[in-house]
Amino acid sequence: MKILVTGGCGYIGSHTVIELLENNYEVIIIDNFSNSKRDVLDKIKIITNKNFIFYEGDVCDNSILEKIFSENFIDGVIHFAGFKAVGESVEKPLMYYRNNLDATLSLLETMNKFNCKKIVFSSSATVYGDAKEAKFVETIKKGTPSNPYGKTKTVIEDILEDLYTSDPTWSITMLRYFNPVGSHASGLIGDDPSGIPNNLMPYILRVAVGELECLTIFGNDYDTPDGTCIRDYIHVVDLAKGHIKALDQLFNLESGIKIYNLGSGKGVSVTEIVTTFERVNNLKLNYRYGERRSGDLPNICADPSLALKELNWKTEKTLEDMCKDAYNFIQMQKNSIKGD
Repeated sequence: MKILVTGGCGYIGSHTVIELLENNYEVIIIDNFSNSKRDVLDKIKIITNKNFIFYEGDVCDNSILEKIFSENFIDGVIHFAGFKAVGESVEKPLMYYRNNLDATLSLLETMNKFNCKKIVFSSSATVYGDAKEAKFVETIKKGTPSNPYGKTKTVIEDILEDLYTSDPTWSITMLRYFNPVGSHASGLIGDDPSGIPNNLMPYILRVAVGELECLTIFGNDYDTPDGTCIRDYIHVVDLAKGHIKALDQLFNLESGIKIYNLGSGKGVSVTEIVTTFERVNNLKLNYRYGERRSGDLPNICADPSLALKELNWKTEKTLEDMCKDAYNFIQMQKNSIKGD
């Protein structure tokens, strides 16, 4: 089976490409390196000892998509390509709506033209908005995300649902991620955002290696056991394996539309992440507690039981694995730079 992976050099995309290759899928990647690095291509080859096809380009560009589909018989698509920084999306909403929606529409139009109707979409738990559930289950009504990034995920889900309603020969799976962290065990690839990180673990890593001075934990007066926000963290390798399970299911079903949460089902507080990181890596982090951040909910956690039931998928890696693997990656990055 030949799979097109949009945004395949990004954090989750690159880990998923590795799992695809190791499960004997043929892989085609398209990426424009807007939030990824070119050397990821070589690192994927080092890890897997396998080749793949790569196109440099923007998924918003119908012409390069038509070229890819013309030159390759593609069986299915995993769609990661899109801007993903929450803070930036608030500052530049038009850029996020234009890019994320255009990329999806161009992709779906091209897939339809070439009669390729199997897609796994990289969605997010942000589509639940400010739902007050103890654990988010796929059947609860979608809320209103607090930022344009999350809203693009909601709109894309709506587009896919409308597409399936209009043409039920499509096979569509939407995977709602919770909080991916960690890195590949090799230390060669991981979460390496440009600029100051928006997410907790990359920020912890920059503080740990001295690139940033101090981590601010936003709020320690929430109604949680230690007062800090609780989130559902998932190792990125477990997340990548979830895409393989979803893809396998797509090829076993003639058509249909499915939605799955990909999370551990276990809530972990921000303070617990920090103290676990310190313990497993034998170091001290410089951190302080600050004011609450607008829009943060006290407790967000997945109910991943449907993915277990229908995909036979569940997380295997621990919080300790996430912290060790993430730190291993940043250390290898630092050593690589020194070596240069």
